[in-house]
Amino acid sequence: MSVVISGGGPAGMMLGLMLARAGVEVTVLEKHGDFLRDFRGDTVHASTVRLMDELGLGRKFARLPQSRLGDMVIPAPGGGTVALSAYDRLPAPYNYIAMMPQWDLLDFLVQEAQREPTFSVRMNTEATGLLREGGRVVGVRYRTRDGEEGELRAALTVAADGRHSTLRREAGLQPREYRVPFDVWWFRLPRHLHEQAEKPSLVPGFGNGELAISLTRDDYFQIGYFKPKGSDAQLRAEGVERFRARIAGIFPQYADRVDQLAAMEDVHLLDVKLNRLERWYVDGLLLIGDAAHAMSPAGGVGINLAIQDAVAAATLLAEPLRRGRPTVAALARVQRRREWPTVVIQRLQRLLHQIMFVPTLSGRRAGPPVAFAALAQRVPAVRLGISRLIALGPRPEHAPAFARRPAA
Repeated sequence: MSVVISGGGPAGMMLGLMLARAGVEVTVLEKHGDFLRDFRGDTVHASTVRLMDELGLGRKFARLPQSRLGDMVIPAPGGGTVALSAYDRLPAPYNYIAMMPQWDLLDFLVQEAQREPTFSVRMNTEATGLLREGGRVVGVRYRTRDGEEGELRAALTVAADGRHSTLRREAGLQPREYRVPFDVWWFRLPRHLHEQAEKPSLVPGFGNGELAISLTRDDYFQIGYFKPKGSDAQLRAEGVERFRARIAGIFPQYADRVDQLAAMEDVHLLDVKLNRLERWYVDGLLLIGDAAHAMSPAGGVGINLAIQDAVAAATLLAEPLRRGRPTVAALARVQRRREWPTVVIQRLQRLLHQIMFVPTLSGRRAGPPVAFAALAQRVPAVRLGISRLIALGPRPEHAPAFARRPAA
């Protein structure tokens, strides 16, 4: 039987690849014409690197342009810095987080999926609604960029269309929203030639009621600036010169290049959401990734969870799909498998919001909690636990036998 997947992000493309390897007819609908969009999650976690090996794609994946993320460091009590992570202490060879543009990852997954005769992808095609018969979902309505409209019927429809999911709304599913105290403004600053030999890292910066992070990319620094939710109008009204001064105050090492921000249009707002559906499915429809649970950027684990959702869904649904239509009970098994890891991560993110972001952004504290920094400095097991949680996740999934291939 056939599957239609709405959304060509990491979850949708990984699910499409794996189901196609099971011999299931899969069509992925992606509303854009390519994957070239800035400031999307670009971390590929150790669990995904391992998955690539299990799928027989490890060698090809390793040849893609990428770098390895260094440990996250924060100010240490009494001066200096302390690492919060120790990725190199995880079991080799899956002891790192790769950084690569998400469009390269998605192009790679599409190319590999297209080797399967039962896979197809339709770019510039957006799922706009659900088809229903007898109380169950039997496919989608779609519209192309040229305005052509049509219908695509399927034994299973999968919504992997992000935190603003159209199909979730069409199904009448409403996520439970959790309070998030901040938004993030993303932008880039150039990386000088003499800095390009430095190991890529994630560095936080603290100011008076301000917080930012710097991610090292190939030839630029990707900066995320955090302020209390609802601050966008104020920041834009203050203008780009004031914004440059804010960044130079947090990261003095970038004061020589903040003038590369020509206007506030160079600064992109991420309206941060943290939510979760109580039910990830209805008869004939399954939701995964951000469509089922939008994650905070705290910890940078959103892509990891989305891909793990896809692996679990393929593992549990391939056989029911080969036999016919998956039952509601089969869809429920996917949620049961992936809900617990999602709850764990979201609770930790909410805790991190309260102990790190709220005190910092309110001006009550300029820096991380001293006790936490001291604990990370003195107890190596803390750093190892953080590394394992971020790099592998609470319940890492493995490729099922039907999806594995010899290394190419």
